[in-house]
Amino acid sequence: MTTYPDDADGQVLAELASMGVEMSLPLLIEFPVAVPDEAAAHKVHSALTKAGYDCQTEYDEGEPDFDDEFDTDDEEFGPAWTVFARVTMVPEYDEIVRIQAELDQLAQPLGGHSDGWGVMLDDEDE
Repeated sequence: MTTYPDDADGQVLAELASMGVEMSLPLLIEFPVAVPDEAAAHKVHSALTKAGYDCQTEYDEGEPDFDDEFDTDDEEFGPAWTVFARVTMVPEYDEIVRIQAELDQLAQPLGGHSDGWGVMLDDEDE
């Protein structure tokens, strides 16, 4: 069994492996890039596409708080724009870290930042 570094990325990889995911096969990995607004989302989407990433931009209206109002000041649950860079790859630690750094380098001048990564697993993979 592969040992992964003791950080957030390593922990996710270890969790995937412990779930029985075949870590030597390519997976579709999504790297979200958080952006402050729609204009920044379009700029980041364009920059990432130009760099060769398959991208999708999404707007999330957020979640209502206890009084059914949307809190536009709450960064965690409020409205948000995200550009997802999608990469089909073997889930290797060094490459995941490299991609996140590259996304940051491309997005930060435009107001965005890399915000982790994730995979969608089919029920049969779990």
